[in-house]
Amino acid sequence: MARSRANHIYTTAELGLDVLSGDDDLFRWFLLSYLFGKPIQSSVALQTWRTFIKYRLDTPWAILDTKHRRLVHILDEGKYTRYDESTATGLHTCMERLIRDYEGSLILMIESSESETELSKRLQELYGVGPKTSEIFMRETEEFFARRVE
Repeated sequence: MARSRANHIYTTAELGLDVLSGDDDLFRWFLLSYLFGKPIQSSVALQTWRTFIKYRLDTPWAILDTKHRRLVHILDEGKYTRYDESTATGLHTCMERLIRDYEGSLILMIESSESETELSKRLQELYGVGPKTSEIFMRETEEFFARRVE
């Protein structure tokens, strides 16, 4: 899964996340995928993600309720400085739609999707989520669809 040693793409197992356990870890993985999706070093994205976790900004509601300036400060603390303003704006817009359309639940989004292709499309309807972010996130969601076949 590594693009290069300096830009390793982590797995949920490496981070101690169990995306099948429910929305909490699934959202944490989505947030990290969102940060990984930008053209920035994965180590910086991971450090920034850990900063979000440290401040308990690991739900759509917590992020949406955080003022723009505070999000920028947290992104800067994680060294995600190149895209701090646009990412803060994007996260707010993304969370608004995730809450409005899916009650803030990525599991609901997955369950509403008949296929992985449809899930990718739904993800990319969220602000700031492009094909790369969708691809990263979906690397860890295959089991949801495999369970349907069983």
